[in-house]
Amino acid sequence: MQRRRFLELASATGAWARLGALGALGAVPRLPAVSAAEARLEGGSVRFHPDVEPLVRLLEESPPERVLEEVAAGIRRGLGLRDVTAALFLAGVRGIQPRPVGFKFHAVLVVNSAYLASLASPDADRWLPIFWAIDQFKRSQAADVRAGDWTLGPVDESAVPSRGDARPRFIEAMDRWDEAAADAAIAGLARAAGPSEVFPVLARYGVRDFREIGHKAIYVASSFRLLDAIGWRHAEPVLRSVACALLDREGARGNPADADLPADRPYRHNLERLSRIRGAGPDGAARGDPAADMLQALRHASPEEAGDRAIELLNRGAAPRSLFDAFFEFAAELMMRAPGILSLHATTFTNAVHHAWRRSSGEGTRNLLLLQNAAFLPLFRRGATRGVEIDKLEPAPLEASGPAAIEEIFSEVDRDRLTASRKVLAFLRDHPDPGPLADAARRLIFLKGVDSHDYKYSSAVLEDHAFMAPPRRDRFLAAAAFNLKGPADPDNGLVQRARAALDG
Repeated sequence: MQRRRFLELASATGAWARLGALGALGAVPRLPAVSAAEARLEGGSVRFHPDVEPLVRLLEESPPERVLEEVAAGIRRGLGLRDVTAALFLAGVRGIQPRPVGFKFHAVLVVNSAYLASLASPDADRWLPIFWAIDQFKRSQAADVRAGDWTLGPVDESAVPSRGDARPRFIEAMDRWDEAAADAAIAGLARAAGPSEVFPVLARYGVRDFREIGHKAIYVASSFRLLDAIGWRHAEPVLRSVACALLDREGARGNPADADLPADRPYRHNLERLSRIRGAGPDGAARGDPAADMLQALRHASPEEAGDRAIELLNRGAAPRSLFDAFFEFAAELMMRAPGILSLHATTFTNAVHHAWRRSSGEGTRNLLLLQNAAFLPLFRRGATRGVEIDKLEPAPLEASGPAAIEEIFSEVDRDRLTASRKVLAFLRDHPDPGPLADAARRLIFLKGVDSHDYKYSSAVLEDHAFMAPPRRDRFLAAAAFNLKGPADPDNGLVQRARAALDG
């Protein structure tokens, strides 16, 4: 039924009509459809026009009030979604300083989330997240100009190591926090190796320290995901930007390699204890409920204690999936207890680490990523020591059924987020497919999202839900009601701009 009937019902009801209009594409009647096949990968590379540079320049040089119109004109001439995504990402890499790894740099971090939202959207909605990200890029570009107009310059070719030396030289430079040596070495590594060889190295440095509240791990994961889409031939400038971000000391005095700083201690603690892991078990190998045990520990443990608890559970036969279920749940619980930026990043950081864990093959790297996720989550706990416990969340009865129940849930978001989350739980109990609920959440982001975190958070939650075991995944998705948009939130105006641009 159900999706078509929901859209018909949604478009006929009061304040909800604005969401229904977007869902039925009434708000953007001439948006060119983009098929899922066109948006996704083909052989790991993207089909570009002869050179991506002109499109990057167009994004860089078009004034904010004209950039959507210029891109829309290119779309009418045949530009594809991946073409625009590639140029947008590269424009941010080249023109926005990756320090701090947040604030204006969110224009780069959000591109992957916008692309994921595009891939998961109905064909005719696919341009909306990318157009929003273009607008965000222009805002961040202006902020970067005001801050000094940083640009990623050419690499020092005389310092680039040979193919055989690139990896050890890069590791040495990163361990020493030597920015110039790391910049030259990562350029050599990008030329000498492919993504499967480079990713595990950067993934470890992405979780090395807690500076920038998890953004370093997020940038590592998102940059490789986008390189999968746009092609490894763009890796060198992207990885140079990533390495620059990873070496951000965030005001630390002196060199972290020569100090014992709080942001670095969990990593050193877990490195010393990696050898204690005897090997994770298959699902169901451990007695009891290791996910519940890990969740309880995260509520009270120090970073070091949380890492030790994860080791203990693995050695008792717990599967890594069970521990990640606990990580996801605890991050969601933090959002219910203390909605805000810090709690939000507990979710987006865990999403990035989980992706890195799935992508890595070496047992040592995978174990280190898991332990760092466990150790960092208590650091997100500030201000969230009391409140709702996610494993005690109970469903609340819905007055409506079917698609009208989704309207009821999101209308409740505007009034009482806890009640909304309980109604989500009731809906998922009776409708195991979260698709219609996820579609409605995305359309509200398209219509009302005003911040990069709206896209980052929603994309992370909707992706991670699929990896979790029931009933935990339902509670996890229900908790997202504490940071989703409701129909009473003001429109961002971007849909109207997109319509006008694509109408020509």
